[in-house]
Amino acid sequence: MKKMRYGLFFGDSITYGEYDSVFGGWVDILKRYALQKYHEGSHELILFNLGIGGETTEGLIKRISHEMGARNAADGNIVFIGYGANDLAIKNGDQMVDPELFEQNIWSAVQKARQYAEDIYLLSILPFSKRVDGVVVASGKLRTNDEAIRYNRILKKIALELEGLHYIDFHAAFEQDKELLLSPDGVHPNEKGYGIMAEIMIPVIEQYL
Repeated sequence: MKKMRYGLFFGDSITYGEYDSVFGGWVDILKRYALQKYHEGSHELILFNLGIGGETTEGLIKRISHEMGARNAADGNIVFIGYGANDLAIKNGDQMVDPELFEQNIWSAVQKARQYAEDIYLLSILPFSKRVDGVVVASGKLRTNDEAIRYNRILKKIALELEGLHYIDFHAAFEQDKELLLSPDGVHPNEKGYGIMAEIMIPVIEQYL
């Protein structure tokens, strides 16, 4: 008998797929892949893109319980959490969410998610282009690759400490070729970058198909 599960993707504009006019972002690629597999006879995995541009983990902990309560599959849920690129940013001289609060927020979000899901994936922050590393951009935000590494260490540590948590290292996949995989803004992936993210994630979602 076929199962029907939900996959819920929480994150910021990179989860949403901003600047990808070709594929609609990596989550949309996965949605199409899962639907194709279902038509070929696999279990049904319905994916929800819950990314919000500009969001930090402060927004995540306010909405995650409501979002999951509204989308709760009888056969189980899988949760993907991709935050940090906005949290680590400095704006008007202040870090939007400092490392200690970021860690607390991720822990809180994971605890809320575990009420609905056994499998939770923490997604690493991508590296930034050298063009914007340490530079105040048009949005008024300043980001550095050193901080991306620091926040990724926090995510990896949390993933190692709790059963049922998994860490997906997009950062390592982008690091060597980041200038080719990021859009002109130096923060968001381009179409090729989003495609790489989807390729990394396809084996993950195949476990549930």
